[in-house]
Amino acid sequence: MMEQPLITVIIPVYNIPDCLERCVASVCAQTWKNLEILLVDDGSTDGTGALCDSLAQRDGRIRVFHKQNGGSSSARNMGIENAGGEWLGFVDSDDFIEPRMYETMMKEALKGGYRIVQISRDEIGEDGKRRPDVCVPPKEAVFRESGEFFRTLLLHEGDCSFCTKLVDAALFQNRRFPEGELNEDFYLLLQLLPEAGGVRILPQQFYHVYYRMGSNTRKKDRSEFSRVFLDIVKNADFAQKLAKERFPQYEREAARFGLYQRLDFLLHIPVEQMTRANAFYREVIRYCRANVRETVTNPYLTKQQKLYLLLLTAAPRPVRALHRLTMRMRDIG
Repeated sequence: MMEQPLITVIIPVYNIPDCLERCVASVCAQTWKNLEILLVDDGSTDGTGALCDSLAQRDGRIRVFHKQNGGSSSARNMGIENAGGEWLGFVDSDDFIEPRMYETMMKEALKGGYRIVQISRDEIGEDGKRRPDVCVPPKEAVFRESGEFFRTLLLHEGDCSFCTKLVDAALFQNRRFPEGELNEDFYLLLQLLPEAGGVRILPQQFYHVYYRMGSNTRKKDRSEFSRVFLDIVKNADFAQKLAKERFPQYEREAARFGLYQRLDFLLHIPVEQMTRANAFYREVIRYCRANVRETVTNPYLTKQQKLYLLLLTAAPRPVRALHRLTMRMRDIG
């Protein structure tokens, strides 16, 4: 029997003792046995680091790395630099996976010669109940060449997460996750897509996202403003640059993406931060005002999105204040 290729599964870890054992157990239970598991402790302060060491003693495939806190991207990058596998997978430490996930993806990759294989996912709430699908799985396995997959991301139909993917390790040569960013998967995936040739997408929802309030993008306090909303605007600019250079047939979709991401920014920024002193906010407004014609004519924006964009472009602070009041009234109702 041909030897199984080695898969390296990289798990960034930071102060997560309540979920880590379930996560690691689900990876150790994989039916694809030839894998190594890298736990990268990103400077945990609550005993999680010691738990990583304890888990490594239970399974010889686990290796642990301890580092100063630098964020998820820096932890993933340390994992990449120490990976021995021909293929790389990533799992977030509060999520868990089905036993056949990596075997299913690996066999698909070998059979079809694909360099990126994506499994589907679902989301589980803190109450244990399944949440609505963020990314709707295909009814059957499908291959999307790089441009087509890029287009699905621009239309918010695709899945940019590396956690749902098995990736040829050679694609990471001289490429790493951007450190200090919160939308790092999108940025790096766009760099890999042209070389990868496309993505094979499987319908099985074998990756389970554990939806926790209080994470970077799920703040309960509406006065808080996650940096992720700045990063999505930066990534929109990168996507438009890539479309112009490599996929000019999707420039209208990329224009839609740039406007949509700025709409998301404007609908979340606290009114108190919408000031002349906020250079990033001012630049977002300038962009929207320079692209009013695109807003009106773009076929991929909905009527509601166009209306919000035009109103926020014309009177950003009053419209944002009204939107915040409306959302609060909905919560009360």
